Parts: sequence; structure tokens; C-alpha cells
Amino acid sequence: MGAEPMTTLVTTDLTVGGMTCAACVNRVEKRLGRLEGVTATVNLATGTARVTHPAGIGPGELVATVEKAGYTAALPEPPRSEQPGTTDDDGSEDTRSARDRLIVTALLALPVLVLSMVPALQFRNWQWLCFALTAPVAVWGSWSFHTRAVRGLRHSAATMDTLVSLGVLASFSWSAYALFLGGAGDPGMRMPFSLVPSAPDGVPHIYLEAAVGVPLFVLAGRFLEARARRGTGAALRSLAGLAAKEVAVVVDGTERLVPIAELRAGQVFVVRPGERVATDGRVTEGSSAVDLSLVTGEAEPIEVGPGSAVVGGAVNSGGLLRVRATAVGADTQLARITRLVTEAQTGKARAQRLADTVAGVFVPVVLALAVTTLGFWLGAGADVQAAVTACVAVLVVACPCALGLATPTALMAATGRGAQLGVLVTGPQALEGLRHVDVVVLDKTGTLTSGHMSVTAVTAVPDGLGRDAVLRLAGAVEQASEHPLGRAVTAYARRESTAGRKPPGSAGVPEAPEAPGASGVPGVSEFRAMPGRGVRGRVEGRLVEVLAPDDELPPALADALSAAEAAAHTPVLVRVDGTVEALIAIGDVVRPGSYRAVERLRHLGVRPVLATGDREAPARAVASALRIDEVHARHTPEDKADLVRNLQGQGQGQGQGQGQGQGYRVAVVGDGVNDAAALAGADLGIAMGGGTDVAIGAADVTLVRGGIEALADAVLLARRTLGTIRANLVWAFGYNAVTVPLAMVGLLNPMLAAAAMSASSVLVVANSLRLRAWQPSPAARRRVR
Repeated sequence: MGAEPMTTLVTTDLTVGGMTCAACVNRVEKRLGRLEGVTATVNLATGTARVTHPAGIGPGELVATVEKAGYTAALPEPPRSEQPGTTDDDGSEDTRSARDRLIVTALLALPVLVLSMVPALQFRNWQWLCFALTAPVAVWGSWSFHTRAVRGLRHSAATMDTLVSLGVLASFSWSAYALFLGGAGDPGMRMPFSLVPSAPDGVPHIYLEAAVGVPLFVLAGRFLEARARRGTGAALRSLAGLAAKEVAVVVDGTERLVPIAELRAGQVFVVRPGERVATDGRVTEGSSAVDLSLVTGEAEPIEVGPGSAVVGGAVNSGGLLRVRATAVGADTQLARITRLVTEAQTGKARAQRLADTVAGVFVPVVLALAVTTLGFWLGAGADVQAAVTACVAVLVVACPCALGLATPTALMAATGRGAQLGVLVTGPQALEGLRHVDVVVLDKTGTLTSGHMSVTAVTAVPDGLGRDAVLRLAGAVEQASEHPLGRAVTAYARRESTAGRKPPGSAGVPEAPEAPGASGVPGVSEFRAMPGRGVRGRVEGRLVEVLAPDDELPPALADALSAAEAAAHTPVLVRVDGTVEALIAIGDVVRPGSYRAVERLRHLGVRPVLATGDREAPARAVASALRIDEVHARHTPEDKADLVRNLQGQGQGQGQGQGQGQGYRVAVVGDGVNDAAALAGADLGIAMGGGTDVAIGAADVTLVRGGIEALADAVLLARRTLGTIRANLVWAFGYNAVTVPLAMVGLLNPMLAAAAMSASSVLVVANSLRLRAWQPSPAARRRVR
């Protein structure tokens, strides 16, 4: 017999709707896993499922399987680019609906809670007012819980919504019975606060406070959690925004504007100055400087001419180019980066898997305990009210209000405090990653350095025109240039002429160039750009040339040239009327705060690694200045992602807090599209606030100060926040461990259970709010862990 043919496996992503808790995730994964050869990973935060399945099983069958489990499913829509001025804020219809439902529920529920739990405030017929306020909460305010509970019942599934729905319906139904048939509706009825379920004077208690308190707290918890994890798709939308929408294609010598989807490999298209390159290709005509900062993250532009390769998403900084497309659609570098980000975002942490498993058991156990309690009390001959009361108390007291608030409230407090310290975090997984990071991979340009070309040194020939005069003439001739090196010279000359001489690079981040003709810079005539060499022009009757250095230099400038090359800066020569007058060094300077930031990371036990798409020489120069031992230069986006994976596979059991057989926990700090895949694939992605939207969207943490000085503060804040979250969770679980048995033996009625639940939530929130006053002390900053 021949060997059985190998089954071809494919991967399909689905958008899953209707999931509200980890039990839902567990159910969807199990239902998909029942199909032969199918495995699935469901992400609650993103509402997506990554399904690996045989080629013979189509997407339609996968969608039908999810729908049979009681949820909605569809193939995901392509990410839409965000238009200027739009944000992923509270404007969506679902978010507004949830917010409005929470507000109305709170307005109706608060009077009921106060009157039911403070007997001194109960007036004549107070119970009927509470019943009128409770009815819309029990029906309309809790409608989403009821519908999901019924849907789960049809599919033999129980989730947190089941507990909430049963608790609300049981409390409201018993209260309605007591009011209409049990005598609790008498005008002068008062309901005392008691520990043990009872019916004093033969009048049953009403438990309207439980019917409104349960949905109020659960709705609040879910709304806070939804706010904390909003914006999941920002990275992919930003990547889509880099792609051109239309392109000018050359057909029979004439240009025709067509949608980017109609562009085919081999066609020639036009890229004008300031436009973005539509797709990967090779230049056929024209010369220019191409700004790759959005794609590679590097500030220094690349001179391109006929035969040069260009990347889609790069910006043409100079002259008109004609480019022949070599790759389109899914084959482009930008598309490959998009795929890497997508794949990295669909993963699931080990802690999340454990939570999903626990949640799948928690709800059925609580339901079983409630039924057991009801049966035990009835079997023991207790009053029906006492039995129902104990059963409802178990359902109410086990509702996960404190559990739902433990993480989002601490996260919101930490997020607000972090924003004041220049740190933005996306969620608890980001804080967990900050707490346990062992290695941080740092991008160079825009992260450790300013990200802008600026003048670092000006050396004039002795007995020549002098430094100030030469700088003034060079700035004048370069003001007509679009080249970033020329803009750096012009900006520096203007600052020198208006503010007096400053040490080169002292500002760290150079000021933006002013408009041509600004004060202190004369006009230029006969301007001419010489691609690959420099510029020349006539200023005040003198011929001024700013060129690349040649082999013949005055001895006074030889040392300056060597120093510039050693620092990996770009040297340019200034000649006036054919005489060499000065040498100007231009480069991307190290941010002043980078020195202290890298040193603080070492003190925290984090090893720094430099990875950049730039050349070896500038990478080594920056690493040497910051005392970083491990350097990786000329790394493409794919190389950076591979580096992260390699580091994650190293250091078996050596990292802090590591388990046996586990590699380093790696954080990546970057600011460009080239960093997006590495940011998303790392254990923790950290983006610079001044970087691209896609880098920020793919990251777990964003530093908004303009440097990495806030990174150490972020680590310290994460350690404090994780401690707060752990304390909240211990309290929430401990609360259930104590109160559920009390409710089962009849020592908690639903009113007291609702009070305990409220107190639990208040304590969790109060503990979380302590983070708002957290301040990293100097001692904490120096502490080595």
C-alpha cells in the first residue's frame, strides 16, 4: 500500500462577534477544534480567530461552525486607512449604545440601591417607586445579558452572562411575587437590614437592589475594559494608509491616473517631488533623493538614479522620477510588513490561555452550587423564600464585578499617571511585559538619535574668510536645495546668524528650517544642483559651491574630515570662488537623554541591543557613545523580526523571572514602519511618540517625551501596577471564596450579597486609584532588580 498523501493545511482569519468573556473564547475554540484537522486560537481583545485547517474545509464551513456555537463570524474586511482628523474614539455606534445604556442604568439604579440598603430613608410606598425604577433595568438595561444567556442555553453553553441574567431575573421575579402576592406591597412596609434570610412578621423581603446592582456593576466593568483595549486595529490601518491610492501610469508616452489596484508589474509610473512611491520598482528616468524614513526609519536620504531600486511608501524629496514596477499588491515590502504585524497580533499569551480554561469551569461550577443550595434547603424542609433567597445570593455574590474591575481600573489609573510621566500603555499584557523584560532592542534613528540631519561641526581654513562668513554663504546657496543635507546647513546658518554661535548639536533636535529668505541669509542666483556631487550658486557676486570632499584637502581640514568619518557623519566641502574655505560635518546626533536612559536600563537589569537599518559605521559610532556592546546594522524589517525571535530563543532559563526552558523576554523600541513587525512580534513593543502611526499602533507602550528617558520610569510603574492588579485579583478571588460558602449556608441574603459585591468593587477601585499619586523616587530609580 502506498503512503497516505499529506494533508495541505491553510490558515484563515475570522472576525468573531458576540464574545463577552473568556468562557466564550473557550467555547469557540472547542467548537472549531471538533472539525477534523482544525486548530483555532481565538483572541477576545481583537475579536478574531486564527484557524489552521485542511484545504478541503472552506471558510464557509468555519463560519457556520462558529455560528452554531451561538456567535457571529465573517471573513475580516481589509484594514481601512485612517483619514486625517479621524480617530478610533467613542464615536462608534456600539460604543455609544453601551455608554448610553450604562448611564441610564446608573441613573435608575442608584435611588433603588440607596433606599433598599438604608432603612432610615424608606418612606411610604418606597418599594413601589423602587419597583418602577427596577423594571426597565431588569429588562432593558440587562437585555444584552438575557439575549446572550438564551443564545448560550440554545447551544448548551453557560457564560458569565448566564449568571448575570439568572441573578437579575430571580431577584426581580421574587420581588414581584413578594410585592403583588406576598404582602410586601403594603404602603407602610419597611425592610430591615438582616444577615440571615428571614420573613419577619410573615412578610417576604424584596431584593430589587440585587436586580439593579448586578447589571450596573457588570456593565460598568465591561465598559471600562472595552475602553482599555480600544484601538487594536490601529497598526494595520496605519500601514494601509502608507499605500498610495492612485498612481500616474505612463501609457504610450502619456500619463494616466489610475487606481493603485490596476497597476501591474512592468508598468512605468511617475513620482513627482513630494509624492510617495506607489510600489516597489526601479528608476528608469530621473535623479532624486528619496526619503525612506517612513519605511526604514533612517533619516539620511538615498540618492537614486536610473537603475536604482525604490520601495513603495518612500517619499520623493527631489526631482521627477519614472519608475518601473517590480512588485505589486501582496508582493511588496509594505505588504510583507503588514502580514508580519497581522500574524504577531493574533497570538495569545500563556496567562490568557490559563484564564480562558479557568473561566470555562467557573460558571458551570457556580450554577451547580446555586442549584445544589436550592435543593439542599428545600430538602431540609426550609421555607421556600429562604431556599430561593440562598440560591439567588449564590448567583449574585459570585457575579464577577470585582474581577471585572480589578484590571481595567488599575490600568486606567496607571495609564493616567503614565501619561503624566510620558508613558502610554495599551493594557495589562504590556505592563506584564515591562515587568519581566530582559533584553531591549533599540532602533537608532529617531529613538537614540534625533532622527534629523543637523550640523555637528564647522571647521574653517585659517586665514580664510572665517567660519561665520563661510557658514552664511553656504546656508544661502543651500536654501534653494531640497536635499535634507542642504536643509540642515541652511537651518544651522539661520540659527547661528539670529541667536549667536552655539556648540554644534547642542540642542539635540535641530529646529525646523525657516522659509527661504529668512533674516541673516542672503539670496542666491545661478543656482544649480549637481546630483551625487552637491550644489553651486552665486551669492553676492561670489561663486559658492557645497560639494562632497575630494582627495585634495588643506592640511587644516584633514583632521576634521577624519573626525567626521570616525563619527560616521557626512562631510561636505565649501568652496568660494574656487578656493576651499571650510568643511561642514552633518549627522544625526544622539539625543541628550539617551545616555542616562541606557544607563538606567542597565541598573534595572535590562541588556540593551542596537538594531538599525543604517550603515555599520554610524551604528557603531552611536553604540560606542552609549556603551552598547551588541550592534546589528543594515537590518531590514524582516531581519529585525528574525533578531527578536532569535533572542527569544536564547538565554534558556537565564532571564529574570524565567521558567526552565524559556528564552529572553524581549522588548523593542522603535519609531518607523520598519520597526512595526519587530514591535508586534516582541514580548513588548515600545514606540516613540514622535514616530510613525504604524509603529505606535503596533506597539504595546508609547513614549511621548520625545526620547527614551521615560522607559525606566515605565518599567518601575509597570512593577507597581502589576502589584496592584495582583492585590485586586487576590481580593476578588478571596471575596468569592469567603462569600459563596456564606451564601450557601444562608448567612447572606441577596441584599447583603449585593452590598458585599458593591464593597468589593469599591475597594478594588480605591486600591487602583492609589496609582494616580505614584511617584518614582530617586531611590527607586536606582534600585537594581
